[in-house]
Amino acid sequence: MDCCAQSEAGVLEQIGIINFWAFVVGTVFIVLLPGPNSLYVLASSAGHGVREGYKAALGVVVGDGILMTLTALGAASLLKTLPMLYMGIRWLGAAYLLYLGVRLLQSAFQKGGAMRAIDTRVRHQGRFRKAVFLSLLNPKAILFFLSFFVQFVNPAAGHAGLAFLVLGLVVEVISFCYLSLLIVGGDRLAGIFRRHQRLSRLGNGSVGLLFMGFAARMISD
Repeated sequence: MDCCAQSEAGVLEQIGIINFWAFVVGTVFIVLLPGPNSLYVLASSAGHGVREGYKAALGVVVGDGILMTLTALGAASLLKTLPMLYMGIRWLGAAYLLYLGVRLLQSAFQKGGAMRAIDTRVRHQGRFRKAVFLSLLNPKAILFFLSFFVQFVNPAAGHAGLAFLVLGLVVEVISFCYLSLLIVGGDRLAGIFRRHQRLSRLGNGSVGLLFMGFAARMISD
């Protein structure tokens, strides 16, 4: 067992990954922090079932994958040298979060809302696309990925790209497992909401206010 662990650590160090298990623990805590992506997945599964929840989860995974790829390709440096681009994406992301929050609040005052406001008028767009947008319209995520990943990558090993890829895959696996738990929980919430419409509207309003809070924080930070 010790030999296998030492061999695994040796392979990771060869491609430039250091303190791998510290990275895993840190990633778990980061993924568990509530954010608009996880709330969107929960709301989608609670309002429309497991299948729609997984569509949203897949969108989050794809969006985060794109952000991590952009990070590895140097997008963080571009955002730092072009502050107007950074600010533009931030304001666009805040506006999108505000829109989703307002739609949720509207459904809170409608009978039979049942956590559906996110998709009331434009269902044909799909939860996958919206989840991708939620991930991409957050330029701070690129800067975060860079500042977090570099702590666990040894550039002297000469395989920084491969190290980023492996660490990115770890993040995606942990994130998808967590989102799956939210989807299962959301599906159970759906039954409760169907029996208690007032509770459903309260859920709509609470998530809507949280989305609006995320939008305000994105602008002010």
